[in-house]
Amino acid sequence: MGFETAEGPEAETEYYNFDALNIPADHPAREMWDTFWLRQNELKVKSLKLKVEERLLLRTHTSPVQIRYMETHQPPFRIVAPGKVFRYEASDASHDIQFYQIEGLVVDKNISVANLKATIETFYSKLFGKAVKTRLRPSYFPFVEPGFEGDISCVNCGGKGCSVCKQTGWLEMFGAGMVHPNVLRAGGINPNEWRGFAFGMGLDRLAMMKYKISDIRLMHSGDLRFINQF
Repeated sequence: MGFETAEGPEAETEYYNFDALNIPADHPAREMWDTFWLRQNELKVKSLKLKVEERLLLRTHTSPVQIRYMETHQPPFRIVAPGKVFRYEASDASHDIQFYQIEGLVVDKNISVANLKATIETFYSKLFGKAVKTRLRPSYFPFVEPGFEGDISCVNCGGKGCSVCKQTGWLEMFGAGMVHPNVLRAGGINPNEWRGFAFGMGLDRLAMMKYKISDIRLMHSGDLRFINQF
C-alpha cells in the first residue's frame, strides 16, 4: 500500500512525546498516559542531541515518530512506526508495563476519513484472512481532530455476537483521526496546504486476537514453551 517503516528512540524527550503532539504541560490529557519519567543526570543518550533542560521519559506511545519523521521529510508520504512503548500501570491479562504499538501516518493533498477507513479495513482483512468491517466512534485524542475509537467486526463470530466480543459483534482495536493542524505545524508542515490521517493500535493485542492468546504477560515471560509455538 506504499507505506515505509519509520523508527524512533524508546527513551524520548518531553517535547516529542507530549508538547509537539498538542499535549502541553498543563493539558489534562497527559493523565491518559501513565508515564515513566527518567532521571536525566543518570543517562548518557548522545544520539538524542538533548538540551540540558529537556526532560526524558520512556515513550508512552509511538506517536513521537510522526514528529521526527515530518521534521526530516517532505510530503506526500505514508509511514508505519512499530515499536515498544511503556506505561506505569498495573499489569493483568490485557495490560502490561511494556508492550508494542504500531503507528500509521499518511500526509497528502486530498486525504479524508474515507481514506483512513479504507486503509484500516484493508489492513485487518489481510491480517485475519477474511473480510473485516470497521466502525468509527467519535472520541478525543489531542493530536487528531476529529478523533475516533475504532472497532472491527468480531473475527471470532463474524459479527454475530459471542463471548469474545461480549455479544456485540464488535471488537475495539484502534484509535485514529485526522492529524491536528498543530501537530503538522510542529513537524514543519503547512496545514493549509497538506492534511493527513493517523492511526495507532497494539501489536500485542493483534497477535492475541490472531493466535487466540489469553494473557499478554505470556509474550514477555521468556517461557520457551510459549515462544516455540510460533
